[in-house]
Amino acid sequence: QVHLVESGGGSVQPGGSLRLSCLASGAALEYYVLGWFRQAPGKEREGVACISGTDDESDGATYYGDSVKGRFTISRDDAKNTVFLQMNSLKPEDTAIYYCASKTDYVLSASPADYDYWGRGTQVTVSS
Repeated sequence: QVHLVESGGGSVQPGGSLRLSCLASGAALEYYVLGWFRQAPGKEREGVACISGTDDESDGATYYGDSVKGRFTISRDDAKNTVFLQMNSLKPEDTAIYYCASKTDYVLSASPADYDYWGRGTQVTVSS
């Protein structure tokens, strides 16, 4: 059983930055794909970014949703069992609850249905 806890959310003005963290426990996460998703009120959960494990051929390969490319960066520190999401140039449309998730194979995916474990989420609000 993998337990994920997000932190780092908050309120920020447009153009600002936030760094989300997700601390994992219960498994050796270097073999897992880790992802960030978000869900705004009235909308479906969408994939923001994901990163492959560091002990396979993909070795840290990443995926980003089109709406965040060039602004968000996902990274992982397996020694600390933590995945990060650096969010720059934030826009009001980035406002959502952000969730961390993990999947127990090597295939990158932006589909929430492919993920096995989820955190409870952290709120990000971008507003002037």
